[in-house]
Amino acid sequence: MTLRVAVNLLWCVPGEVGGSEEYLARQLSGLALVDPERARVDPTVFALPGYPGAHPELAERYAIETAPTSGSRRPSRVLSEHTWLARRTRRPHPFDLVHHGGGTTPMVGPGPVLLTIHDLQYLDHPAYVSAGKLRYLRFMMPRSVRRAAVVAVPSEFVRGTVIDAFETDPDRVVVVPHGIDVPTGPLEFDEASLRRRLRLGPGPVLVYPAITHPHKNHRLLLETMRRHWTDPDLRLVLLGGKGAAEHEVERSIAELGLSGRVVRPGRVPETDRDALLVMAEALVFPSVYEGFGAPLIEAMALGTPVICGDHPAVREVVGDAGLVLPADDPEAWASALVEVRRSRRELAAAGLARVARFGLDVSATALIDAYERTVEP
Repeated sequence: MTLRVAVNLLWCVPGEVGGSEEYLARQLSGLALVDPERARVDPTVFALPGYPGAHPELAERYAIETAPTSGSRRPSRVLSEHTWLARRTRRPHPFDLVHHGGGTTPMVGPGPVLLTIHDLQYLDHPAYVSAGKLRYLRFMMPRSVRRAAVVAVPSEFVRGTVIDAFETDPDRVVVVPHGIDVPTGPLEFDEASLRRRLRLGPGPVLVYPAITHPHKNHRLLLETMRRHWTDPDLRLVLLGGKGAAEHEVERSIAELGLSGRVVRPGRVPETDRDALLVMAEALVFPSVYEGFGAPLIEAMALGTPVICGDHPAVREVVGDAGLVLPADDPEAWASALVEVRRSRRELAAAGLARVARFGLDVSATALIDAYERTVEP
């Protein structure tokens, strides 16, 4: 049997929503890796006009219908879900289920519904969310969970928070982990050229790929750089876009005298990101809240050691394959680089072994299981 799935990605403004964008894109890519005798899935993606250009690999493989709106403002995206998407997915259109990938479902539209929830940060850290978005989530999330036949989440941590927050039947909440296309050989790149282009100098490099939102906790790294990681040739490379804490991060870099040691190229191509990770002493990841933490598996897949904050979802991903440290104490991070250098080979091997749990095929198979559960009578 072929499952015909309408995938709602209208919430996704390409390049602006972080890991949740890659989460769904990778899952859809992974569907092609699953044995067709196991299950056949025929997705149609409903997205904003910029999505096919941002994800040409999906545009080549699947039908993508683009909404008649730029989606630059949240109200227009929500309106499109309640009007255009509802019309396009209503019968007689041939869909067996609708997959809403952005954490909420519109109030109208056909079912059955699979809902993906990435995290419930708005409950644990409401101060990190704008007032308007907080009101929207408080109104929509409980209703969306009730409307969904099945809820997919990226980790056991998020599964537990969803079950507890909404008193949801545990059988309705399933883990669909992040997936990654694990490299099959060494990454080839021109390190000297990359160092020159990004002005990294000849010294060691640390990488933190994260939008500058408050929960990403950039301040801890900056404090640690000032107090403990004082090698003048050491460069901390902050990748990612500008978030709600952007001005605070900029101010901290200046106040702590780190302007010459912190490199901020913003968003970079995936090839540059991977090359930076291969070059790096470590991926540093002090986030205080995650639903999963995809950069962790991206680094481990490239043999890069991980130094990360002690959060349940992060521990779930890293296991014993990285250094897990308190995310609120720069003193606890003081000797982390020494430990990584001493144990680099062991950490790299443990990370590569850990990544096997997060292959694209593993993620896609879990997604297919969620689809099949959604349409069960």
